[in-house]
Formats: sequence, structure tokens, C-alpha cells
Amino acid sequence: MKIKTNDKVKIMAGKDKGKEGKIIQVFPQSEKVVIEGMNIMKKHLRSKKGGEKGQMIELSAPMSVSSVMLVCSKCEKPTRVGYKLDGEKKKRVCCKCGEFID
Repeated sequence: MKIKTNDKVKIMAGKDKGKEGKIIQVFPQSEKVVIEGMNIMKKHLRSKKGGEKGQMIELSAPMSVSSVMLVCSKCEKPTRVGYKLDGEKKKRVCCKCGEFID
């Protein structure tokens, strides 16, 4: 997977299309990511003790990696990601400007 935590991404599809956010969590097995403040869903929680009220909490749900694009830190555009060798290390590269992505 070419996207990691703390990357800035732009959402390309879905109800939050066009918005940008930071990745909080990555699930490589299911190819999903959680983006801070995006894809909000409401979850109903049952009360734990009798007499208490239940509650509804809002949380960021995982979304597919295929519907987000990495935003390059140099050119500030959403881009595909390639790889190049920098000495002995393999690093991610922006396909639009050719710069290494941190």
C-alpha cells in the first residue's frame, strides 16, 4: 500500500468528495484507511447500567484506499505515487513533479 499514516490525502469519490484530510489509521489487509473528520457515521451505544440513557457517538469510518489520492507536499496537487531508489533506500515519488515525498 502506497499510503501511510499522517499523509495528507484528497478524497476523490463518495459523500466527502473534494475534501482533504490527514490519515489516522491504515488497514492494509482490507485496503481501507481512516481519515480524520471524514466519512462520519453515527453509532448507537446501549446503556451499561439500568436507568442510564444510551447515547449516539460520531466516528470516522474506514473508506477504500481507491477513493483517495495522496497530496504531494511540494506541488500541493493530488497525485499517483511511484518508487525510486535514493542510494540504498526505496522512496516514494510524486508522479507529477518528480520530487521525493516525505
